Amino acid sequence: MELNRVVLSATQKALRVNLNQDLYGTFAEIGAGQEVVRHFFRAGGASGTIAKSLSAYDKDFSDAIYGQEAKGRYVCKSRLDNMLRHEFQLIEERLKREVHPTKKFFAFANTIATINFHKTIQGHGWFGMKFQTEAGKEPNTVIIHVRFHENDALLQQASVGVLGVNLIYACFFFYKTPSDFLLSLYDNLTRDQLEIDMIQMNGPDFEEVDNRLMSLQLVKNGMTDAVIFSPDGRNLQAADVLYKKNILAIRGSFRPVTKVNIDMIMKGFQMFEAERKVDPENIQVLFEITLNNLKTDGDIDEKDFLDRADILCSLGQTVLISNYQKYYKLVEYFSRYTKRRMGIIMGVNNLLDVFKEKYYRELNGGILEAFGILFSRDLKIYLYPWKEEGEMLTSVNAPIHPRLKPLFNYLTFNKRIVDIENCNQEILNILSRECLRMIKEGEEGWEDMVPTYVDTIIKDNQLFGYKENAKESAK
Repeated sequence: MELNRVVLSATQKALRVNLNQDLYGTFAEIGAGQEVVRHFFRAGGASGTIAKSLSAYDKDFSDAIYGQEAKGRYVCKSRLDNMLRHEFQLIEERLKREVHPTKKFFAFANTIATINFHKTIQGHGWFGMKFQTEAGKEPNTVIIHVRFHENDALLQQASVGVLGVNLIYACFFFYKTPSDFLLSLYDNLTRDQLEIDMIQMNGPDFEEVDNRLMSLQLVKNGMTDAVIFSPDGRNLQAADVLYKKNILAIRGSFRPVTKVNIDMIMKGFQMFEAERKVDPENIQVLFEITLNNLKTDGDIDEKDFLDRADILCSLGQTVLISNYQKYYKLVEYFSRYTKRRMGIIMGVNNLLDVFKEKYYRELNGGILEAFGILFSRDLKIYLYPWKEEGEMLTSVNAPIHPRLKPLFNYLTFNKRIVDIENCNQEILNILSRECLRMIKEGEEGWEDMVPTYVDTIIKDNQLFGYKENAKESAK
């Protein structure tokens, strides 16, 4: 990541915050020592910055301060929310404005689980800041979730301290430039140490910030490989969405969503829901867009991304943005959170790519290693037919290379790959790229290619370059 700015050390950042006499707040840390506030104590001048520092390690004591968690978990977003709310409220209650007219209050909190003794749980944590940018102004809130990669608890604790300082510094000095804010979180840190897989920014200074774009930036900048956001545009932590779920995913460009996409998900969902190993009340559907699918002319078009996101969100869908071009990587990601049956819906054309050996040359075991990862999990592929030169391709006549045909036959015989039944054959000729071309060029008829109401959304919001009477305007 190249930055056009001077990168300060954690000590330099802490000192700069301490020397600003208008910044005053509380530090509340659970689970990894008081690693963040330690930087501020050691930097000097902390008496003008730190109102209070506490570490409520004991669960009963923590509950007495912040209340009990409904699910009994302490390293979770709701615990962090309670910590931030409680501590910021105390500052406002206990410090009178007439005595501190210029103070900009803040509350920093984290709740962390570092790697365990047997190294079977790698560790993760939540960090948050509730802060004012002007005295008396409504506070902003920034929350991030982190997964640790270092294989030693002491190293993880040190990374916690640096990241916490980076977050506090960014909140006061980069809140006007969200892209710099995000990049600065990795100052003096690397992806090998930790992975930031969720960020949410809210408040009066972030009214123009689209948190879906912040999610996209996390993946684009290599801070994580996958992010999830809800139909209302909120960034979600993967474990909260996928833990012990029956996951059903469909990958596509969705540029725009067509009737084919909807038929695929509806018919695939019906088959997945009917599976004996699937709990209908425990299904999580994901519309996945890969980073590669978001690139136009070699770079990511953020407006184009938001156009796709707006439509998927309006249809009530949860969206996954990932850097997993290969399906086995996606399944590996899902497997972090669930061992239950998973399903992937794909067209025959995509399946043919999955069976091309050239995509697995970097693996020692080649395609067999990739398929071992795919199908050692409880995974089922739901195959949607593909029309090519008038011929309908299904699992029966898919042109798999003869060398891999025995593997394909094994998977179909054991029903790990199954055809989607009763698909709407009248819409198989619809192609997203053709629909997109017609929208951009102002041709009529594309409305029949997209689901009900999607055409209205595209027209009302002028998505994908749509302009009313575009053809007439061009004349």
